Amino acid sequence: MTLATEISDKAQATTARRERLFTVINRASTWLTALGFGWLTPLLKMAAGDNPREQLGELRDALVIPLSGIAIFLFAWAMLAPQVQTSLGAIPGPAQVWEQATGLWADHLAERQKEAEFYARQDARNAELTANGEADKVKQRSYTGKPTFIDQIFTSLTTVGLGFLIATLIAVPLGIASGLNRAVNGALNPLVQLFKPVSPLAWLPIVTMVVSAVYVDASGGLPKAMVISAVTVTLCSLWPTLINTALGVASIDKDLVNVGKVLQLSAVTTISKLVLPSALPLIFTGLRLSLGVGWMVLIAAEMLAQNPGLGKFVWDEFQNGSSNSLAKIMVAVLTIGIIGFLLDRIMFALQTAFSFSSTR
Repeated sequence: MTLATEISDKAQATTARRERLFTVINRASTWLTALGFGWLTPLLKMAAGDNPREQLGELRDALVIPLSGIAIFLFAWAMLAPQVQTSLGAIPGPAQVWEQATGLWADHLAERQKEAEFYARQDARNAELTANGEADKVKQRSYTGKPTFIDQIFTSLTTVGLGFLIATLIAVPLGIASGLNRAVNGALNPLVQLFKPVSPLAWLPIVTMVVSAVYVDASGGLPKAMVISAVTVTLCSLWPTLINTALGVASIDKDLVNVGKVLQLSAVTTISKLVLPSALPLIFTGLRLSLGVGWMVLIAAEMLAQNPGLGKFVWDEFQNGSSNSLAKIMVAVLTIGIIGFLLDRIMFALQTAFSFSSTR
């Protein structure tokens, strides 16, 4: 083998490795974009040896410009906030809000420590009673400390998840029926147009009375306030999923439906094998919109239903009126926004996984 041939073979092997590496990066790019980490793609391509100038331009658009917007917002917030005086003092700036955020996290850790010490003392006391032959005096009590800010976040997530699940179970079947049958669509359309614009504040009194009448024996794991908030979320968030599901089903290729008729497929098989795969991108678009609407509705519902979530936290701090209340409310506002963004990214990732769609 000549030296030229050896060099050529090495060059071809290097090129093949680079092509395989870029194939892997391009495949990962869809998932990175879905999860909000699309800015990693140009970094990976530069590390793999791609044109730095082109990838730096992509990195600027994906990372530098958004970060610049955030930096400008924080600077304007820090400069303008002290100029606005309220009944609770000046509007807190980023530093004060960050201080309260770390304080809320420290309160959560302290509360968890108290809980651990409570159960440790209870276990020691029960072990001592058992050792002394007084097992009949052994008692198991639950810790009754106040919910922390982190606990309230998880309560809100549980509530919106319950409401969103109920909305999905109602909206998707109705949307499929509406998309497949013109009569069903004609019957549902006036109801959608009538109830879609109704505010959660209007639904809440009705939901409260109905749930209080029906859900009499409330369990500890599913308190009445949570059910009221979840049902309100359901009533306000099911419409985007219903509308987009009906649109997606109605817009599928009619030849697919005709093929199903020729093959004499059952209705279940036609829906699962033909209708749903074709309509899935629009269904997931509706689900993303519904989850966003549900998350917005939840805060107002929790304020009035007194479900111990983020909405109740905001209301309690507003009623508290201390010097730190406004900063804590702003922590809650930023938390609500971040969680809403993350929920949307999760839904987009699921859409990518199930429908193999790269559109936004």
